[in-house]
Amino acid sequence: MARQTLIPILAGFCLCLCLCFSDADAASDGSNAAQILKYENEKVDGDGYAFSFETSDGISRQETATLKHPGTPLEAIAVQGSVNWVGPDGEHYKLNYLADENGFQPQGEHLPQLEATRTA
Repeated sequence: MARQTLIPILAGFCLCLCLCFSDADAASDGSNAAQILKYENEKVDGDGYAFSFETSDGISRQETATLKHPGTPLEAIAVQGSVNWVGPDGEHYKLNYLADENGFQPQGEHLPQLEATRTA
């Protein structure tokens, strides 16, 4: 998948994650808004990036991306990361993910698991 195609997909994914973890009950004046406790942003260029953050409401995220097979028809960005949060039920959740030429591959204990294929 070309970099020009993958970047909008990744941007949309990041936006969806942000919307999923936003606090719908926060006051409109921002008085209940989470504070950023830590933010790091490294190596922002055409070959990849890395960032991480942590907020006062228990959300943390880290992500790295690397350019695979640069200058070839197989050129693609591979993104790997994880996000942690406390759900409305008080449970701690962690989602690990990989997005590459094989698609988006999430892993987490809270996600439904496919049953192993049985062979006779």
